[in-house]
Amino acid sequence: MLTINSLSFSYDKTPILKDINFKVAKGEHISIVGESGCGKSTLLKIIYGLLQPNKGQIFWGDTQVMGPDYNLVPGESYMKYLSQDFDLMPFTTVAENVSQFLSVFYPEELKARTQELLQMIDMLSFADVKVKNLSGGQQQRVALARVLAQKPELLLLDEPFSHIDNFRKNQLRRNLFEYLEKEEISCITATHDHQDVLPYAQKIIVLKDREIMVEAKTEDLYHNPKNIYTAALFGEANLIPISILKSYGETERKIIVYAHEFRISNKSGIPVKVEKCYFMGSHYLVQAKSDEHIIRFHHHESMEVNKELFLNIALETINQRLKP
Repeated sequence: MLTINSLSFSYDKTPILKDINFKVAKGEHISIVGESGCGKSTLLKIIYGLLQPNKGQIFWGDTQVMGPDYNLVPGESYMKYLSQDFDLMPFTTVAENVSQFLSVFYPEELKARTQELLQMIDMLSFADVKVKNLSGGQQQRVALARVLAQKPELLLLDEPFSHIDNFRKNQLRRNLFEYLEKEEISCITATHDHQDVLPYAQKIIVLKDREIMVEAKTEDLYHNPKNIYTAALFGEANLIPISILKSYGETERKIIVYAHEFRISNKSGIPVKVEKCYFMGSHYLVQAKSDEHIIRFHHHESMEVNKELFLNIALETINQRLKP
């Protein structure tokens, strides 16, 4: 188990992280999410040992993980870190990069392990291609296979699919996280993409203003986001005053409503007038106005500007979001 105790870090005099506490169990997948610059990548670097915290401790089981003030070479044998800099050997082949740290005294095992990992990243046909001739996305896939080659107990992933096209990304996500689950490898993924998070992470940690804003199980946090910042990390979200939902409602209360949770009516609900309409592929994102409030919602077809209609929200959703 990984344990983070009261971790704080500053670059020079600029505070980046403050009093960070959490745990990762064996085989658990946790995602660190938040806006750019919130400290996601910095946190992974501290855990791996690339940066020295100003305060706090990190433990893997009963063993304290020491930083660069104590270790000349960062990292521990049980831990691997995939950064946004791939750190590959450009003039050697894909297979040689993946198998670099495997024992040459067991050639059959080395070959089988290398092929297993190349198959997982869908690059068997590139085994003999030199890394310098690969695209950025292909290099990221090779880097991923390389960190997995030694079967780490803890894997730290920093935006692991950022360079990979959508055609490959979805299958690669499934391959990777199913592999980690099967091998019971603990994983922390720092990402801005909710598709890296929702289907795969058991728990989410939201960073904001140098601190952990919220830590919760993935489904619980999605269905009941604590604030609009958290909800917006998962998709288009609105902060709706109760007063425009129910005239007799509490005027000071507001609830979060995702764009897909609105239903359209021609008779009653929140009166809105359409301002803009964006084609999103499977649906349209419609921007409308109700008095001074901007509301964005999904609809299956395009809508004309200035069209007037009513929006409704399920009572179950309202009651759920009103819970303390």
